[in-house]
Amino acid sequence: MRALICHAFGPIADLQVETVPVPEPGPGEVRVRVEAASLNFPDALIVQGLYQVRPALPFSPGAELAGTIVAVGEGVSDWRLGQRVLSFCGHGGFAEQAIVPAAQLLPLPEGMDMDTGAALVLTYGTSLHALKDVARLQPGETLLVLGAAGGVGLAAIEIARDLGARVIAAASSAERLALCRQHGAHELIDYSREDLRRRVEALTGGQGAQVVCDPVGGALTEAALRATAWRGRYLVVGFASGEIPRPPLNLALLKERQILGVFWGDAVRRDPAQHALNMRQLAEGVVQGRLNPFISERLPLQGARDAIARMAARQVVGKVVVRPQEPAGDGRR
Repeated sequence: MRALICHAFGPIADLQVETVPVPEPGPGEVRVRVEAASLNFPDALIVQGLYQVRPALPFSPGAELAGTIVAVGEGVSDWRLGQRVLSFCGHGGFAEQAIVPAAQLLPLPEGMDMDTGAALVLTYGTSLHALKDVARLQPGETLLVLGAAGGVGLAAIEIARDLGARVIAAASSAERLALCRQHGAHELIDYSREDLRRRVEALTGGQGAQVVCDPVGGALTEAALRATAWRGRYLVVGFASGEIPRPPLNLALLKERQILGVFWGDAVRRDPAQHALNMRQLAEGVVQGRLNPFISERLPLQGARDAIARMAARQVVGKVVVRPQEPAGDGRR
């Protein structure tokens, strides 16, 4: 089979599509024919050795996938051959076939296509966990989303609106903000040319945002923290900017603000029942048309390395889906 292989932690340019043996599932595992696998920011970190998890080498990146079960290992009784599934597997998705622990599988909901299934789990799962489980976002509250045109950002916009909140989307260009508007943002801030804190205060009558969702980090963190309301909740989701910020902690004291970490992957491990409940909620939202994962590109396996590099450079909007079964091609769709 073909797979994108990482032989050593280092430059993204070192990744290569290679022909490798088809893996066999061990006890408690299944083998999935991968129909679609989506790109996420951790994919750019994990191949460089910059992520908190380091898989055994060599490995294939690709943290989430959708496909069909083609083999089951010893002790697997809840899954059958031919079943359509999706999974947040952590790595392995950028390959024609992947080994996935049975415990990390979910059935692909009826009425959902493979591309959407592959684009749903990590970004929408993270955003729903952040807003519902961690921040306890309430109807009528205002949410500020940084990096709002990215996968997590667009998911946060749609989920927050579905929860009854008012959404202020902040991004770096008019084109990205137009996309945020299409996905339900009520107000827009172009932080490449506007003062983030002052615009949030103007849009909230000086009160500030009750919740901030920040998957970016970096230079905007302090301004966004200053723009939160009394007892506002600041969600630390990730550091797509590449910079871990160090805001003055007196900002938390002055308005009794809360700085809350969001580690969705570990939350799934610690509370699988809540994760299953959240995924059912997300699937229902997609099937009913309230949630709409935005897939900006669909690429063959040969295009995955370039997409990872563009993700690292923050040149990706929405979700990129890799289709390992498709022959190599030059165009993006």
